[in-house]
Amino acid sequence: MDNYAKLPLMKKIILTTLNSRFTHTSIALRYLYANLKELQESATILEFSINDSISSIAEKLLLQNPDIIGIGVYIWNVSQVSELIHLIKKISPKTKIVLGGPEVSHEPFRVNLEGADFIIQGEGDIAFYELCVDIFNNSTKDKIIKMSMPSLKNIALPYKFYTENDIKNRYIYVEASRGCPFECEFCLSSMDEKVRSFNLDELLGEFEILWQRGARSFKFIDRTFNLNIKTANRLLDFFLEKKPPYFAHFEVVPDHFPDSLKAKVALFSHGALQFEIGIQTLNSEIANNISRPLKLDKIKENIKFLQNETNVHMHLDLIVGLPGETLESFGANLDELVALSSCEIQIGILKKLSGTYINRHDIECGMIYSDIPPYEVLQTSTITFMDIQKMKRFSRFWDLTYNSGNFKQSVKLIWQEESVFENFYAFSIWIYSQTDSTWHISLERLGRLLFKYLCEIKEIDAEFVAENMLEDMMRIKGRATPEYLKKYAQNTPVSNKHGTSGFNKRQQ
Repeated sequence: MDNYAKLPLMKKIILTTLNSRFTHTSIALRYLYANLKELQESATILEFSINDSISSIAEKLLLQNPDIIGIGVYIWNVSQVSELIHLIKKISPKTKIVLGGPEVSHEPFRVNLEGADFIIQGEGDIAFYELCVDIFNNSTKDKIIKMSMPSLKNIALPYKFYTENDIKNRYIYVEASRGCPFECEFCLSSMDEKVRSFNLDELLGEFEILWQRGARSFKFIDRTFNLNIKTANRLLDFFLEKKPPYFAHFEVVPDHFPDSLKAKVALFSHGALQFEIGIQTLNSEIANNISRPLKLDKIKENIKFLQNETNVHMHLDLIVGLPGETLESFGANLDELVALSSCEIQIGILKKLSGTYINRHDIECGMIYSDIPPYEVLQTSTITFMDIQKMKRFSRFWDLTYNSGNFKQSVKLIWQEESVFENFYAFSIWIYSQTDSTWHISLERLGRLLFKYLCEIKEIDAEFVAENMLEDMMRIKGRATPEYLKKYAQNTPVSNKHGTSGFNKRQQ
């Protein structure tokens, strides 16, 4: 007799997580739901965000009188999940809590999750169903269930379980493969033994259904979209056959763009493609130190191609605090990337994730990390705690000015033909001295401070600065002229007839 034939009636399963934003959705919960077989009719997906009240979340979950609550645990929600477990167990101790996700798939656990009844370590698509059957049959096993990787052929796809509201208002996450062939020591994906791919024909059929339902934003979570060029080309063909507007996001390998892929990428219109490119460091010695492949010539060649010959929106990543890297080395990385491309450059602080091999550098490189999520490095033998603090603020102000696009031309006046890093570093220290904060700074105040810095500290002509800032800030139709620029607005053209920014003119 099948296991499910023995199950008591009217059991209730809730699948939940706390997303980092309301606009995000959890593909993981939908995989679990898709593979619940006959238990689907007993299951419900309820998603929340980390900004929601934990007591309100507990109320909404327990209002359903669930027998089992499955919770996805990630670096951004693990502290809130710990509090949520505490509340649920206080109010409804008989409710079984099952945890899964990256934050519980490797030990040590650095947040108290003791109230959980079961923890699935690894891919839980099929394991969660089997555990629910065991729970309902009172034949459960150990608290921690370590899973080997299931065959993707045996996993039901989740895409039909995105709701109409998801498609209309939220990101749709998809994947063509799992795993990563590289062994970067700071990344959990390096723990996978190999890259596994879903059946592409079946997958494209599911994407077509999503498209027909109105989906126009597809965020691929594959670690290496362009590793398999045949697959990459077919995925790009899927979108090229569609009528814009649409948006497809991919994480790409920066040194692997053969001519066939370049030709396809060059066909996309503005705003259709976004590539996330994990550079992390351009220092070959540091890259070797953390087992990260770095083909510098190819990386530079491909970034230049994407910058100059395509409409792709690029998002490059750099990490502060890698073992052995200095601020000077990081600064050289930033200077080089800005010279290569005008795209977004995301500056992150190194995190020590449980299960990764980055811990082998702890003693030799003096690596000290926080045990509080997101487990960021606090200091190294080459970067002090004070410098890490300054770089966190540097990163935040970089996002607000450079990455935001609100000051696309005028922010470059901070460095002009000199070192980007050194000059922006000085600016970030100055602006923090004015704000004593990196948050809740209005656009008007930020612009006023940038104007003041350029005019008073950098001693650049105010009318020249105003011309650049007006062009930047008035790009958005209907935006009011900021008060501090009004006296310059009448005499300063926003752009000449060729659309040339004032920054491109030689300063008089």
